[in-house]
This record gives sequence, C-alpha cells and structure tokens, in this order.
Amino acid sequence: MRKLIQFLVATLMLLLFTTESVFSQQDPQFTNYMYNTTVINPAYAGTRDALSVLALYRSQWVGLDGAPVTAAASIHSPMKNSNLGWGLSIINDEIGPSIEHTISADFSYRITFENLSRLSFGFKATANLLNVDYTKLSIYDPTDPDLQNNVDNRFSPNFGAGFYWYSDQYYLGLSVPNFLETKHYDDNTRSSSAKESMHYYFVGGYVFDFSDTVKFKPAFLSKFVSGAPLQVDLTANFLFFDKLTAGGAYRINGAVSALVGFQVSDAIFVGYSYDAEASKLANYNSGSHEFFLRFEVFKAEAKVFSPRFF
Repeated sequence: MRKLIQFLVATLMLLLFTTESVFSQQDPQFTNYMYNTTVINPAYAGTRDALSVLALYRSQWVGLDGAPVTAAASIHSPMKNSNLGWGLSIINDEIGPSIEHTISADFSYRITFENLSRLSFGFKATANLLNVDYTKLSIYDPTDPDLQNNVDNRFSPNFGAGFYWYSDQYYLGLSVPNFLETKHYDDNTRSSSAKESMHYYFVGGYVFDFSDTVKFKPAFLSKFVSGAPLQVDLTANFLFFDKLTAGGAYRINGAVSALVGFQVSDAIFVGYSYDAEASKLANYNSGSHEFFLRFEVFKAEAKVFSPRFF
C-alpha cells in the first residue's frame, strides 16, 4: 500500500513539474469552489459518500460588456462496494465573442488510513468545444483576414489529475485539470487565435467545532497559471445548527465576497454569493453574482443528519 501511494504521488508530481505551461487566460472562476470541487480536482469525485448533483450559475462583472457568464453542472458518486468514485461535469463559459463548452469525466480511487482520514487520487478526461463569433466585435479593419471566419465547434481533448486528502475535519487538495497545452488556429492564416495552458490548483480547509450548534471553517484556494498573477481566495464560513451557512471571502487583489447557504433538507442545499470588486474594475461593473443548488441522495444506512461542511 505504501509503495502504491508513493508511486501515485510521484507520478502526479512528475506531471505537475515537467509539463510545459505557456501564457493563457484563466479558467472559469468560482467563488463557491468548495462546493464545485470536481471541476478543478477529479480526486473529489465520490468523496461525499453520496450521489451528489450540483448546478451553478455565475454572472461576473455585471454591467461590463462581454463579461464572463458561466453555467456549470456536475454529478459524482462513489461506486458501490469499492474504493472507486466517478463524476461527470459540464461547463458553458461565455466571454465576449467566445463560448466554450466543456464536458469532463472523472475517476477516483480512495485509500483509508487508520486515523480514518482518506487519500483520493483522481483522473480527468475532457472534451472541449470552442466557438468564436467575430461579428460581436467592434472591428477596426473589416478586411482583416484573421477575422473573416468564425470558429465553430473547434474540438480539443485534454486530461488532468489530482489528489485530495480529507477527513471529517480537514482537507487538502492539489490538481491540474488540464495537462495539455491547446492551441486554436485560424483556418486562413494558420496563426494561433487562442491558447489554453496548465492551471495549478491547491485547496485546503479545516472545520473548528465552536459548540454543538456552531462550526467555523477557514479555507483557501490558490491558482497559478503562467502569464497571470497568482490568485489566492481566502474564505471563512460559519455553520449554524447544521442549517445556515454564512461567511465572507477575499480574493487577493481581486474581490471581497459575501456567502450564504441554507440546508433546506438532508438532500437539498442552496447558496448564493456576491463579489464586490477590489480592483480598478470596480469603476466599470456592479459586482458578480453566483447561485448554486446541490441535491444529494445518501445510502439508507449512511444518511447524513449532520452535513459535512465541505
């Protein structure tokens, strides 16, 4: 077992530090990353010991023309009588004239330790479709050959990996959702019209039991991609009576956020967050809104009456 863990960790770290990364725009951004973890880390698949379905909608920088609008849906579950997990996620990301459709399948394997913590390893396979409508742009030179033909359903495959160590009180995760550099070319000039490169994600959190009715969870997410500043999200949430979640977040040099969620029933959890820009972009938009709904089905013998906080 020890040799298996060492091999898997070594393989992941080798991929992390030997795969070439280049300049790129950021992946879709989520304030409620702690509930949408499979999108960035396939090792999260199946770790909630339930069939978990999540739908999320984010409208970023409201009032700014061409601002990102992202819709995501995911489902994941452990496999019966095994240490395996599976997941499926779909993302529709619109930015200016471009629309990206991403479909990913996740697979994970979990190892349980004597202290009841678990280490999960995950693999992600992804299909991406890119569309760019140049007619949505204000074009200075209509005869520019680079802007004559739209990009229609340009397909590119990818794969990623990650690991996720967790217990009932804490979690740490490291992942790269996409290892392959993807270049999209214009059919006329064969020049690169868009690039996507590796994003490194490191997440963690810890739950403090202040009392029987109040829990506190500080958490963080850090994201690195070559050509862009290091992004760090710091989040602090309180859980009251295992029902109401409330807290705040700060994205360094980015935004200040307020978060709220409510456990409607054992199966249904709804949430909302608002981001107020802390950069110069605040002069050009009225903030960002994010809504999500999670629905879960637990095994009859393992029904969760005190929901895990992540």
